[in-house]
Amino acid sequence: MKQISRPWVPACAGYATLVIGLVDIFKAVAPGFGRWRPVAAWSDVMPGLVTTVARASSLVVGILLVMIAHALRRRKVRAWRAVVVLLPVSATVAFIHLRHPSTAVISLVILAALLVNRREFYALSDPRSRWRALWNVLALGALSLGLGYVIVSMRPRFILGDPSVLDRLEHVVLGLVGIEGPVTFTLDRVSDLVYFSLLALGTVTAVTTLYLALRPERPIAELTDVDEKRLRELLDRHGERDSLGYFALRRDKSVLFSPSGKAAIAYRVVSGVMLASGDPIGDREAWPAAIKVFMAEARRHAWVPAVIGCSETGGEVWTREAGMSALEIGDEAVVEVADFTLEGRAMRNVRQMANRTERAGYTCLVRRVSDVPDEEKERIRAASISWRGAETERGFSMALGRFGDPADERCVVVTAHKDDEVRAVLHFVPWGPRGISLDLMRRDRDADPGLNELLIVKTLQAAPALGITQVSLNFAMFRAALARGERLGAGPVLRAWRGLLVFLSHWFQIESLYRFNAKFRPIWEPRFVVYPNARDLPRIGVSALQAEAFITLGRPLTRHRPAGLVRNEAAPLA
Repeated sequence: MKQISRPWVPACAGYATLVIGLVDIFKAVAPGFGRWRPVAAWSDVMPGLVTTVARASSLVVGILLVMIAHALRRRKVRAWRAVVVLLPVSATVAFIHLRHPSTAVISLVILAALLVNRREFYALSDPRSRWRALWNVLALGALSLGLGYVIVSMRPRFILGDPSVLDRLEHVVLGLVGIEGPVTFTLDRVSDLVYFSLLALGTVTAVTTLYLALRPERPIAELTDVDEKRLRELLDRHGERDSLGYFALRRDKSVLFSPSGKAAIAYRVVSGVMLASGDPIGDREAWPAAIKVFMAEARRHAWVPAVIGCSETGGEVWTREAGMSALEIGDEAVVEVADFTLEGRAMRNVRQMANRTERAGYTCLVRRVSDVPDEEKERIRAASISWRGAETERGFSMALGRFGDPADERCVVVTAHKDDEVRAVLHFVPWGPRGISLDLMRRDRDADPGLNELLIVKTLQAAPALGITQVSLNFAMFRAALARGERLGAGPVLRAWRGLLVFLSHWFQIESLYRFNAKFRPIWEPRFVVYPNARDLPRIGVSALQAEAFITLGRPLTRHRPAGLVRNEAAPLA
């Protein structure tokens, strides 16, 4: 894509339109505002201000301008087209009807500037939305016309004379855009009621149509069979680079490949943010090419590019190639199987809990998914769903979102049994040929404490027989701050930050998840979020929470969950 030569043009156009729209709105809702000397002076020269028509028309125009302003700042080509069409109309009306040549001149100057810089407005919208906008304006327009005719005709005794059907329809059409029509009412109260009712119908039609026409694209994330096959081939060759690589095979993600096909990036678009997860997959030498494709796609649609959960190596490549910044958000707990032991004072707590739980009658099985009979897979799946209950299925960056699929036979499932019933389950996905990465951790809420510890211990003990040398466990948000904040000599700022995290742990398992992971003496691997600008972080954070299903439409935020990246569905209850 051609380098953007004037990045300030869309911002200036958007903010200018926003100011004009806000002034219109204020003049409509606060009549005294329009008589304030500075505003009155500017009202004569600022294009888009309605000075000689009804206050209500000014309100409609203001709302539309504010909506267009946001789309202009996001470089939406449809917003540019709308403004290019509206400005000549505004100039003509200002010159002929409003007798304001200065307003017409400014409108034409802005029009010329937008035409010269038309290449700055290239972002596409959802192709489906243009049809939705068309059907919306046709359906709501017809409904508004019918209701408007009823509103005009429902008080015949207050109508002066006997206007024809065409006169009444003309009154309705003009009223929808805030202009008085040919029908005259004998009472001002009735005239105002009809006027504002028609204007409300027209406003709803215009605003909803413009919203559908300018809304950001929301593509349906889907991993096709061809893409999945190509990803699996890359993972077979380079899967050991990143413990999160296998999660790119979620089928509610999309994928972009480098031109050579040697690298790929899995992503999902949420609320206008293009979220990638983990490191790029494939040959590291091809990562820059895949990142360029990713950034070009984000620019093409005016999405905010972001990466959550990438490693330090991946973060370095992203920041260098995309010109973005990185922020550490937590650490991944990785256990080296060869170094794991239950001996020693440091492991006493884990050893005691595992032994006590095993003496209570629990047995554990560690198997590849391919070795589990289909009927047992179904029982494990049903038990896992019942333990989740009515809670939302969570996950995006560190969860696979399925169990027992024939394509995932290399996954490892660990089950705890008591009285011939499944009481807990761990599910691990492959991490290259010799590693596994925790995908799912759930257990019966009535099971004994310490069951999760027993499951992980049994997994680590059985790992060598399966050819596994590394096991990636949970992700601990802000682990470094929690660890450093409790050390001797920690400064007041660090202690205050740790105190806030501990306080938040009453609702989100931040500290408890860190403590649980630390029991197994892991190696802490930092994970990062990569973002273009600091002002984008709140938006990226909300989008990440939506992707992980911590924020869902119509549902409250669930308590007692890890605050951020999802690594397991049921957090450990020690």
